[in-house]
Amino acid sequence: METDTDAIIVAGSQNMNRNNVLEVLRMLKNYDVPVVLKPSNPNCLIYKGVDWIFVQSVFNTDVSKFINGIHVDWIKRDSKEINWDIVVPEALIILNPKCAAAKISKAKPIPKEDVVATAVLAERFFNMPSVYIEYSGTYGDPAIVQAVKENLKKAHLFYGGGVNTKERAEEMSKWATIVVGNTIYENGTMSFTDTLHGTLLQQLREIQGKLHRLKKVREKHAAEAGWRERLETVKQEIRKKKEKK
Repeated sequence: METDTDAIIVAGSQNMNRNNVLEVLRMLKNYDVPVVLKPSNPNCLIYKGVDWIFVQSVFNTDVSKFINGIHVDWIKRDSKEINWDIVVPEALIILNPKCAAAKISKAKPIPKEDVVATAVLAERFFNMPSVYIEYSGTYGDPAIVQAVKENLKKAHLFYGGGVNTKERAEEMSKWATIVVGNTIYENGTMSFTDTLHGTLLQQLREIQGKLHRLKKVREKHAAEAGWRERLETVKQEIRKKKEKK
């Protein structure tokens, strides 16, 4: 796509069913962009026409149904149909108590240090390959996202919620792969490209920083090579003097 979108996510906490998913996939079939399905329940699972299925477990709820209960029902129902090669487990931490996902899953608000510990637990104890910080409908705390990012070693960090300007996109994309939805709901599709400019600006800064560090490394190596050449020249001169004697 012209916006350099990494992927399109098909998801929703409410009224998500097989027919809705099939209709969305039909609309996306002409776009050469990876499609990620995030099912809110087993009834909306589709295994054809999607590149990845991100199966989430809510990590800040006491309701076991949303940790592993629905997942057991899914496996019992679709055990012979599941394409495990495209299934990606994802730890979901919901931090906006007013959003639909939090109300449905009974997700509990937790402080910053608990968010970090929960993300680390998901990564290192449960071996989750991805962690999603969800503020759905509102803009979250960049300091929390930063703290989580700095404590993860391998898991990929995603952020979603309130990203409706390029400034917010630029800020959050320092620490996570951002999911853009609010700008489309609130301002229409034309605002989507403007929001993505923030991500691209941040990526450009990161590339420039890497190039600057690479330049310094090369300069250091060049200087070391120069010293080695001069040292070898001195050694050769000393050897020649000894030979003359």
